[in-house]
Amino acid sequence: MAHFVILGAGECGARAAFALREKGFDGEITLVGAEALHPYERPPLSKAGSADASDPKFIATVEKYADSGIRLLTGLEARDFDAASRIVTLSQGTALSYDKLLLATGASARSFPGAPENSPHIRSLRTHHDAGALRGVMKPGRHIAIVGGGFIGLELAATARLLGAEVTVIEGFERVLKRGVPDEIAHLLTERHRAEGVEIRCGVSIEALTAEGGKALIRLSGGEVIEADLALVGIGARPNVEIAERAGLTIDNGISVDPYLQTSAPDVFAAGDCCSFPLSIYGGRRVRLESWRNAQEQGTLAAANMLGLNEAVSSVPWFWSDQYDMTLQIAGLAEGAVTHQRRDLGAGAFILFHLDAGGRLIAASGIGPGNAVARDIRLAEMLIAAGAHPDPAALAASDIKLKSLLAA
Repeated sequence: MAHFVILGAGECGARAAFALREKGFDGEITLVGAEALHPYERPPLSKAGSADASDPKFIATVEKYADSGIRLLTGLEARDFDAASRIVTLSQGTALSYDKLLLATGASARSFPGAPENSPHIRSLRTHHDAGALRGVMKPGRHIAIVGGGFIGLELAATARLLGAEVTVIEGFERVLKRGVPDEIAHLLTERHRAEGVEIRCGVSIEALTAEGGKALIRLSGGEVIEADLALVGIGARPNVEIAERAGLTIDNGISVDPYLQTSAPDVFAAGDCCSFPLSIYGGRRVRLESWRNAQEQGTLAAANMLGLNEAVSSVPWFWSDQYDMTLQIAGLAEGAVTHQRRDLGAGAFILFHLDAGGRLIAASGIGPGNAVARDIRLAEMLIAAGAHPDPAALAASDIKLKSLLAA
């Protein structure tokens, strides 16, 4: 009986395991996770709506894994694997033989250079344990300093303010959300945070991050020191490629895979945050995506290709962020855009459509209360996937339905 092993029990790995069963695989499946908890959703960790949740949002019950014939091993780290002998070695010396292997090892938070490790006053956010530690400090009378004005940093800033903490966001670039978010939307979110009482400081450089006397101390390059009860470091993530490197796999901004998520080793696949892959709708540009939907979709796609279905990556990248009552959604990759068109949707919601030099729609960025932009972003996704060259004036005209442009 064939044995498929999945290393990484996050969104991607868990979805892959269930997808193998859904697609008819009747062999053995072993899903290995380093955390003691069984697989759970990570996006809620930074959201205000789950601020009081003591338990994570589990992807499935432990019983469902057992009922589906999925052997779930938690609290075990994958140390090494040998592509020739097809043996995976886990912590405590456990060895697993595999016929096919999926690396869904995810990513880890980048640490601030020189900052002390394991300090309770300097933290990052990747796990439910991290979220619990942060929630313990997010309360009235406490000051949270957030290093990095990206999605995670701003979502946590909103959560902390809603829970009553004082918040300072420190960003080295001249504005927040520098990667992939248009100026117009970044400015709107900056003003909303400031209206909620968040201090946002951009274009400043941090000389040192230390912990002394029960506080985090952030020394800026000009000599100023910002003192906080906790410093949250949100300066991005790095792909977990160590086990792949030790096995001799090709690494290129993550574990390098082909359009079918196949690595450079036979019968070894990689998916989710840990891998980079060529995206055909952008001319084969190699990308690595850190998003909930990508982890879900690639888990399912990896399962299909482990079964020999040879389905290539084809989906349009999609990202979202909730901050206060506002939701930001982005479809596609705006790099290479030379112009954009704005469509106002009412109630403070709008979408920016990004076009390349040839007039092709390559991305759309929308923001508004609740799900105000969700439908139009979904239609934009479909236009991007179709390689559409819509009339720019029609994109801007709110009385012209995007569905009609898709039909055209």
